Amino acid sequence: MNVVKISFIVLLAAIIAATNSCSSKNCPPKDKSASKENVQAGDGKMKDKVVMTDDQLRKKLTPEQYRITQKCGTELPFTGKYYNFKGKGKYVCVACGKELFHSDTKYDSGSGWPSFYEPADSNDIQLLKDTSLGITRTEVRCAHCAAHLGHVFNDGPPPTGLRFCINSAALKFIPDPNVPDQNIPDPNDK
Repeated sequence: MNVVKISFIVLLAAIIAATNSCSSKNCPPKDKSASKENVQAGDGKMKDKVVMTDDQLRKKLTPEQYRITQKCGTELPFTGKYYNFKGKGKYVCVACGKELFHSDTKYDSGSGWPSFYEPADSNDIQLLKDTSLGITRTEVRCAHCAAHLGHVFNDGPPPTGLRFCINSAALKFIPDPNVPDQNIPDPNDK
């Protein structure tokens, strides 16, 4: 690695560690009770919205998964279990299990986070304005449970030109049963 790349990574890690989350006003709202309700999605169809209590989420998620999905945290680049993973299958929300991305749309962006050029279904993600670092970015959340996933940028490959930069800790990989012998990361690893 050259000195410029190492310096950039160190600077990026310092920025992430210093900010470590989206602004608190952007973090998913907390409801007092667990429920499942129907909400209208962008395509006009009804979607299930999953609401879990804070206690339920803390029991279900690791501390790192909770910090990222519920407190709008970010994992350090090149540290997540899926950033360099090449398995075939789907990526679901770690909090509610809804399918969000497919391995066919995953690519190596060089950013250090799992990157996808499109979601499995655009109605299953929610995009929000995020100005927490003093710049305007677009936050990506699960549309079903409001879990923070990461951010999307307009510097991705064709056909969409998008880069969904998603935290590994916000995802769970479900392997394609028709593809044998995939070296799948342990779901208990951070």
